[in-house]
Amino acid sequence: MQNSFFKAIENKTGVSMEELFTLANTISSADFSNEDQVRKIVRKVGMVAKKPVSKELEDELTKSILQKGNSLSLTDIEKLL
Repeated sequence: MQNSFFKAIENKTGVSMEELFTLANTISSADFSNEDQVRKIVRKVGMVAKKPVSKELEDELTKSILQKGNSLSLTDIEKLL
């Protein structure tokens, strides 16, 4: 893709493409049955999205993700936030 496309996304979201690619790689290789990994991903998504994730919300999201297991997609995570 063109560099201008990525720059437009960065300008609109305030999130660098490097951060998004790192997050996508982390999610694609994650074991969604591992609670520690799931919690780290939930916190990272919150940071990238610039949305605070309270301990209670982290617990709720983690529980929901663990129930879905490996069938979870990035779209599913987006919906949870």
